[in-house]
Amino acid sequence: MTSYTIPRPVSGDVVDLILADHRLFEELMRELRDSSSDRESARQAFAAVLIAHGEAEEEKVYPRLRRKEAIDEHEAEHGEEEHAEINRALLDLLECAGTDTQKFDDAVEAMNEVLQHHLTEEELTILNPARDEVSDQDRADLGAAFLEVRGRHLDQGVGIEQVRSLVEQAEQDGLLDDED
Repeated sequence: MTSYTIPRPVSGDVVDLILADHRLFEELMRELRDSSSDRESARQAFAAVLIAHGEAEEEKVYPRLRRKEAIDEHEAEHGEEEHAEINRALLDLLECAGTDTQKFDDAVEAMNEVLQHHLTEEELTILNPARDEVSDQDRADLGAAFLEVRGRHLDQGVGIEQVRSLVEQAEQDGLLDDED
């Protein structure tokens, strides 16, 4: 499937696990910008881990942090809106026929912009409160739940039709503005 190895930890603090994925996203973005790298493999690995990560956060992390009152409804909803924007940028990236075109480079640049915004905001407004207001044991338990969902999605793989479906669902749910 891909020549990039996606780490598959079996346990850990949810904050550390999410941060490890964030660093992996940044590493894969560097590969996508590098014309001498295997950009197609990097694109496939990036898509797989990005979707698995986002789905695990929305299914397990955001709801549990809301119940623990570490984040409020607005922060969780904003995170989901940003995931929808990222998924739309991912769809644009996946729809590029090749990896050696200006269209691909433009799609990488657009992806990087929305991704970096989200990573910074999530680390400040979601992960910091999780560190400060959720016990070590709860973060470990949440890490296990996050990894279970992330692993399930990685096992299923990701294709352009799945990303298209996620974007269409986000549009129906009102998570994406028409002008975005």
